[in-house]
Amino acid sequence: MLPENFAYALTQVVHNFGAVAVLGSAVFALLVPVAVPERVARLAAAGWVLQIASGAAFGGVSFYYYGRLPDLHTIAASALAVKLACAAGGLVLTLALAARGRVWAATRRRAAWWAVAALAAAALTAAAFLRWFA
Repeated sequence: MLPENFAYALTQVVHNFGAVAVLGSAVFALLVPVAVPERVARLAAAGWVLQIASGAAFGGVSFYYYGRLPDLHTIAASALAVKLACAAGGLVLTLALAARGRVWAATRRRAAWWAVAALAAAALTAAAFLRWFA
């Protein structure tokens, strides 16, 4: 086994768990209105942090083993931009939910969780395009 493949696989595992934490938290919060939304929001925020860190690690693995970042063509670069925007927006939103979600009206909190779920779904969709066209 090549060490870079092992590094990519481990990074992918972390990336996948981040995606599960983000989307799973949002779906849970939408299906089961939680008494303590901060905990679920913190889990989602941690998922976004894992997504961001492991996404950067993909580039780091490439740079370490090949001396350069991956060559991304237009579709892959666009997908990466979508993923970055989703991660940034999702992280800000889940941190806001963790800090102030308890005092928000239920409709505002529900809309925020729908937005987190949509951002997670968009990031997952973009990931497929990034993976395929990279």
